[in-house]
Amino acid sequence: MTEAYIFDAVRTPRGKGKKDGSLHEITALSLATQVLEALRDRNGLDTSKVDDVILGCVSPVGEQGADIARTAVMNAGWAETTAGVQVNRFCASGLEAVNIAAAKVKSGEAEFAVGGGIEAMSRVPMGSDGGAWPVDPTSAFKTYFVPQGVSADMIASKWGFSRADVDAYSVESHKRAAQSWAEGRFSKSIVPVKDQLGLTILDHDETIRPNTDMQTLGGLNPSFAMMGEMAFDAVINQRYPEVARVNHVHTPGNSSGIVDGSAGVLIGTLAAGRALGLEPRARIKGAASIGSEPSIMLTGPEFVTNKLLGKLGMEPTDIDLYELNEAFAAVVLRYMQALNIPHDKINVCGGAIAMGHPLGATGAMILGTVLDELERSDKTTALATLCIGGGMGTATVIERV
Repeated sequence: MTEAYIFDAVRTPRGKGKKDGSLHEITALSLATQVLEALRDRNGLDTSKVDDVILGCVSPVGEQGADIARTAVMNAGWAETTAGVQVNRFCASGLEAVNIAAAKVKSGEAEFAVGGGIEAMSRVPMGSDGGAWPVDPTSAFKTYFVPQGVSADMIASKWGFSRADVDAYSVESHKRAAQSWAEGRFSKSIVPVKDQLGLTILDHDETIRPNTDMQTLGGLNPSFAMMGEMAFDAVINQRYPEVARVNHVHTPGNSSGIVDGSAGVLIGTLAAGRALGLEPRARIKGAASIGSEPSIMLTGPEFVTNKLLGKLGMEPTDIDLYELNEAFAAVVLRYMQALNIPHDKINVCGGAIAMGHPLGATGAMILGTVLDELERSDKTTALATLCIGGGMGTATVIERV
């Protein structure tokens, strides 16, 4: 089977996903368009050679709805022969899009494909697309449905992570993100977002708080205690009766931020790249997705990592750098605990607690971040993964070339 290579990876800065965020005036279409324009212009890319653009989008409704990938292809002035498709695997949609693009290249269906994602959360709020799982008793009852934050608090309770543990992780995320920006670690991949007049309105991640400390975080109230007390603690305790009570430790300060953003990764065969004068940056060594227990929901990264490394004949110690989306602090702490991963090998540039989680785009963003960091630190192999609503996990291993 043909190998799939990464030739470039770009992302917008993440803007605060509220009406006072810097990107609120920018539509999802514009964000995705600017990413595609950057991929074309940075690489002198003949877009007629790109067979497909796959974009993750978790709330594909309203101005973000229909097939935003194809609309963005047309809006960016790409060749009309380039197709586009929108995909949704919840929080892993951006990484799933990359994996689909890679699979198209590996199978011979495409010589070039783009995988990426888009989410304008200040304009299309999370949950706008609805869905049966939480509200239809035929699905909610049998799976012990609870909101994701209650699942994260159950992870903390079941595996013994305290409020101090999750807050300390959050402090480190902000510290690493601020240091990474100060050192220019993101400069290779950032595409500043411009308005209709061509003026730059955001060129940095907007939600980093470098002065975050334990005292500040300690003053925040738990986000999901009321939900738990209303009903959901009792629901998830039926699924995990060995846990005496749910300890609600997650707050806005140790959970991922709501932000706007977009990302894209250019993938192709070695021959196709070199025919256009492009040199590969990394090879996609393998990818996998898995289903996991849906009530606790967020433990999938552990299991998909074991699945993928097993397929590749690798051990966790064979990976130089890990990226796991910081949906909630306890998710990352449990992952490190389960796979015995030291903190200095995972999310070394900070993560979504500091910089935010634009749902459909995050997976592609973290893959680009870890590729940049492999090059900066002269390391070889990285694994990117995300926890997913409904109990799933998706992972990708890349290798520098």
